[in-house]
Amino acid sequence: MSSSFVVACVGKPSAGKSSFLNAVTDATAKVGNFPFTTIKPNQGIAYYPVECPCRAHGVQQCRPRHGRCEGGRRWVPVQMLDVAGLVPGASEGRGLGNQFLDDLRAADVLVHVVDASGTTDENGKETRGYDPIDDIRWLRGEIEAWIHGNLERRWAGVVRRHAMTKAAPVDTLQAQLGGYGAGRAVVQRAVDAAVRRRGLPEALDAWDAAALRAFVAEFVDCRFPTVVALNKIDMPDADKNIAAIMRRYRRPPGSGSDGGAEGPARRDGIDERDIVLTSAVSECLLRKMARQRFIRYTPGSDDFATSADEPSDGNGSKEEDDGGPLKPLDEKTARRLGNLRDLVLFRYGSTGVQDVIVRAVETAGLVPVFPAKSFGRDCQFRDCLLVRPGTTVRELARRLHHRLDESYAGAETPAGIQLAEDDPIVAGCNNVLRIVTSG
Repeated sequence: MSSSFVVACVGKPSAGKSSFLNAVTDATAKVGNFPFTTIKPNQGIAYYPVECPCRAHGVQQCRPRHGRCEGGRRWVPVQMLDVAGLVPGASEGRGLGNQFLDDLRAADVLVHVVDASGTTDENGKETRGYDPIDDIRWLRGEIEAWIHGNLERRWAGVVRRHAMTKAAPVDTLQAQLGGYGAGRAVVQRAVDAAVRRRGLPEALDAWDAAALRAFVAEFVDCRFPTVVALNKIDMPDADKNIAAIMRRYRRPPGSGSDGGAEGPARRDGIDERDIVLTSAVSECLLRKMARQRFIRYTPGSDDFATSADEPSDGNGSKEEDDGGPLKPLDEKTARRLGNLRDLVLFRYGSTGVQDVIVRAVETAGLVPVFPAKSFGRDCQFRDCLLVRPGTTVRELARRLHHRLDESYAGAETPAGIQLAEDDPIVAGCNNVLRIVTSG
């Protein structure tokens, strides 16, 4: 079973969203240095790396149903979506704003691709010297304005109906926000955060205009967690722009995970932990060269190997892997890859593209779970699912197959510990398990 987790690449036109999608997936999204290259959402599959339990359980040959396993490293599929570029005023219908915002409904996490080089202005047009420091703020503002505008227009009627039905506030709000793909648990977290951190009254009829805006801000935090990919880090002027952005979003000293009693530590929905430095075009080149057998390269690595780097077998011949020997590089390509190595890999540790996927999964709090039919000599881990925090063992069985749910008789860990059906899936504890069925 593949993951239903969806990551949407967002940002202004020409920031590098399509290049990022091409870099992190096998997609072939159209790339162009002009606004609105992407009209309809492009899609692809990225992969989240996680330790596979196959080695610990003596599995000789791990054969995942989806993704792949390489030396005990499992690559779990993650759906990627590249949506139309957003420009200021999108919440009022400017550009492709309405289409963009509607496309967000399918997303679980947003990856905001920001052009750190300053070579595209706020409308995605080519320029020089543009300061991207406000790009994160205005994109977040457009999403908030979109949701707030829709909610504000009918708020008086919502409050009247709420008073008549005497429903719980979370139920009233969920009825209004369900169209954004928000379940009750997400709305409840937003309500709790608004009351705890922003001091909003618990009664909806006591909310004024400022309270409604404050709630929407918390809702966007909960519904659309965001990772920022500061792209084009190898371009001139990127360094100074990166430094300014990192200063703005640096976490206050001593702040906890939610900012403590003094308020949220995040600004515009993010902090420095959510910012990843990337070079999508560098990753595209490395993957292309690897596919063509010019280099050996693993996504997320800090280096690559060429034919000149390959060890010999002692007889002057180069050792080969299953793919055969590497092809020699011509002088121009070797020089280009050498510059990439110096300006990106050695300087930043990687192209950053794979790190964005890891951060997106972590931001969502997803837990990888490995269900097995048995833990004996025939043990196999064909599936790996990324499940949301709080998912119970019985809910996992239901997601795997309706027949597992119908004939559910229990579940156990490799150590033989019996799990209750309402036990939550927890990473490193009960995320490797066997569903027991009756009959």
